[in-house]
Amino acid sequence: MGASLRLVAGAGLCALLGACAGNPFATAEVDPASPVAAEVARVARLQRDYPTFADIPPVPADQRPPAAWGQAANDLESAAAELERETAPGTWTLEGTEAFAQRARRAAGADDAPPSATAAAEAFARQARERATPPPPPR
Repeated sequence: MGASLRLVAGAGLCALLGACAGNPFATAEVDPASPVAAEVARVARLQRDYPTFADIPPVPADQRPPAAWGQAANDLESAAAELERETAPGTWTLEGTEAFAQRARRAAGADDAPPSATAAAEAFARQARERATPPPPPR
């Protein structure tokens, strides 16, 4: 007896709560004072055909198949792994940099900085070091 009473009470509660939701397909009221009321009324009266599943365009023929996307992703990961192997530490060195720098200086035709600019830079650096305060000692 208790189970059937709970079942009836639950069904009644569902019916009451369902009535609160109302009909979502009913025509909604539009505020006549709204600036878009006339346009809403005009569009609501239009008779238009609804799209059907037949209106869905076919799959493009010039697209790569799904398996090709996976293969392209694998190729990209392989290329990334190869690049990491080729540029890993120990696979290249910075030897002969002084000779390279000399050739670049000769090709550029640049002279060293004038002594006055170097002296001014040194004076600025010295002043900055004098103004600098060391960080507090660790606790």
